Amino acid sequence: MPRVSGVDIPNDKKIHISLTYIYGIGPATARKILKATRVDPEVRTKDLSEDELKRIATEIEQKYTVEGSLRRLVQSNVQRLKDIGCWRGLRHRRGLPVRGQRTKTNARTRKGKAKTVATKKSIKAMR
Repeated sequence: MPRVSGVDIPNDKKIHISLTYIYGIGPATARKILKATRVDPEVRTKDLSEDELKRIATEIEQKYTVEGSLRRLVQSNVQRLKDIGCWRGLRHRRGLPVRGQRTKTNARTRKGKAKTVATKKSIKAMR
């Protein structure tokens, strides 16, 4: 498996798909990189020459923020929101949806597994 930007990309997939395994590179960015380096997007990763891999790696290094540095950047942006105490920062701090979604129903991804609350028993059931 070739290593690009500190990530092992899959051998048996087409290169435009393999590049998306790098954090910060999606399908559109992968195609832009391949166009800039003049590499056929339909070729399999294992069929690339060393020169082509080197061109792709240098293109990513020079023009894109990926992997660890991008993760740090995103984390510092979230931390800044928390520190200044803005609405989005409070939502991050409380683990609730940040972008205005409803929370009465749904929002399970952010809120976690449902915590069942016991209901009060009726007077008849207590006798």
